[in-house]
Amino acid sequence: MRALLQRVTQAKVEVEGRITGEIGAGLLVLVCAMEGDREIQAEKLAARVAKLRIFKDEAGKMNRSVSDIGGACLVVSQFTLAADTRTGNRPGFSTAAAPDTGKHLYEHFSKALRALGLPVENGIFAADMAVSLTNDGPVTIWLDTADRG
Repeated sequence: MRALLQRVTQAKVEVEGRITGEIGAGLLVLVCAMEGDREIQAEKLAARVAKLRIFKDEAGKMNRSVSDIGGACLVVSQFTLAADTRTGNRPGFSTAAAPDTGKHLYEHFSKALRALGLPVENGIFAADMAVSLTNDGPVTIWLDTADRG
C-alpha cells in the first residue's frame, strides 16, 4: 500500500458540499491499495503511520508521533498514488488494486489505525471529493509498504 502523509493543523473532506470527515492537528493520509496488497500491508502501513515521528517536540525536533501529540487522522482514498508516469504524458493506473479490493483495504487501514488508538475520520471511497488542509511545516512524507516488504 502507498500513503502520502501531510502533517496538518486542520483538514477536511467534502462530498457534494457535505463534510464527511474533519480533523484538527494530525495527519491527512492519502492512501492507495496496490495490486497484490492484502490486509497485512494495511496493518503494517497503519502501524508506520501511527509511530512515524514527524511532529515537533519541545526542542523543535521531529521526535513525536501523531499518537504522542493526541492527534487524529483524516484518511482519504487516492488511487492516483498508483500513477505510472514512466512513459507518455498520460499516467496509467493499472498497478492500483481492483476497486472492491481497494475499498476493503482502505476500510481495513482505517480500522487498523483506530485499533491503535487514533481518532480517524474518512472521505468516501471512489467519490469525487474536495479536500482542504493547512499543511504544517510543510511536512509531506511518502510511505510504501513495498519499500519494506
